[in-house]
Amino acid sequence: MSQADTLTRTVWPIRSLGLFRSELVTVLRRWRTLALLAVLAGVPVLIGIAVRIETGDGGSAGGGGGDGPAFVALITNNGLFLVFASLAATLPFFLPMAIGVIAGDAIAGEANAGTLRYLLVAPAGRTRLLLSKYASVLAFCLIGTLVVAISALVTGALLFPLGDVTLLSGTTVSFSEGLLRALLVALVVAGSLTGIAALGLFISTLTNSGIAAMATTVGLLITVQIVDTIPQLHAVQPYLFPHYWLSFADLVRDPVYWDDMRSNFLLQALYVAVFGSAAWARFTTRDVTA
Repeated sequence: MSQADTLTRTVWPIRSLGLFRSELVTVLRRWRTLALLAVLAGVPVLIGIAVRIETGDGGSAGGGGGDGPAFVALITNNGLFLVFASLAATLPFFLPMAIGVIAGDAIAGEANAGTLRYLLVAPAGRTRLLLSKYASVLAFCLIGTLVVAISALVTGALLFPLGDVTLLSGTTVSFSEGLLRALLVALVVAGSLTGIAALGLFISTLTNSGIAAMATTVGLLITVQIVDTIPQLHAVQPYLFPHYWLSFADLVRDPVYWDDMRSNFLLQALYVAVFGSAAWARFTTRDVTA
């Protein structure tokens, strides 16, 4: 191997890391991103306050009849369950909507602003730029999920007692183990969003309008969510990216059930492979004039 080849292999990861860092900083500095993170952080606060008010007179959360969501009903016993309840509440819409906005704007927003052509003039290359864009969206998946989890943990600690955690299966574990499970749940939720991130990035390569790409991604999200609730369409539902999203609840059982989570990750990997490849094929052959 020549010295030039060695130098190229050394510089490529450094440039890629720098490009990813630049993309992530750009995403996090936008007012739209900060507003999305503020909304995500506010959801656990609203849930916590609502449960606190509802149970202030000695009533039980979830309607008082025990028929409410399992996580919500357990918040009053342990504030840590506010983390699980908040992730369950934000995962069907708020979190994926935020990801859809960020992913849909990734390429189309640059094209609309007239900066995409200048990014491609740089020695980054289209493939590396696309990978950096997707990596920044994945980083936002993790950041958004952690914002929800941390906000819920702080709110739960302020409004409710903390201590040993009684899991959904009835087993009691220490608070530290419960906290570890909460972190694992957050990671699983973040991983569950990789499919919608790839779909949004692909849509972003199809248009020069960031608003159109964001609206299309969010519209598809809503449509797929509706399809996933129609009993007559049960045959196709296991292939829809949100079908196994709530499988993270199995981490709050003892023993942990892995089957649905495994199906979830395999399904997300399929969406990433299909729509990631489609985004690459479209972007690398696209005639960029803006």
